[in-house]
Amino acid sequence: MTPPQTVMLRRGSLYLSRAVYERYFDGLDTIVLIRRDSDLLIVPVRHAAAGGYLLKLRNVAGDRVVNAPDFFRAHGLEDEAPRNFDVAWDSQRAALIARHAF
Repeated sequence: MTPPQTVMLRRGSLYLSRAVYERYFDGLDTIVLIRRDSDLLIVPVRHAAAGGYLLKLRNVAGDRVVNAPDFFRAHGLEDEAPRNFDVAWDSQRAALIARHAF
C-alpha cells in the first residue's frame, strides 16, 4: 500500500515533494489550479503554451514549488500558517486532488 501523499500550502505557494512531483508531474513544467466545490485540483499541463503556474525547482533534492498567491487569495487561503493537504490522484478528473482544501 502506498503511503498517503501530501502537499503544503504556505504564503501563497504550494510545495510538492520530489516524490509527489515525480509520481504525478514528472517532466512537466506547469500545472493548473482549479477549485471545485471544497476540493483543490492540481492538473498537469502537457503543453506549456497552454498556460498555468510554473513548477519551479526548489532545492537540490528535487522538491518543487508553485507560486500562486493570486489564486489562493481569491479563494480565501491567504493564511500565513502552513497547511498540509493529503492528496490522491483522480483518474476521472486527470488531476491530483486535495479534498476539503477550501
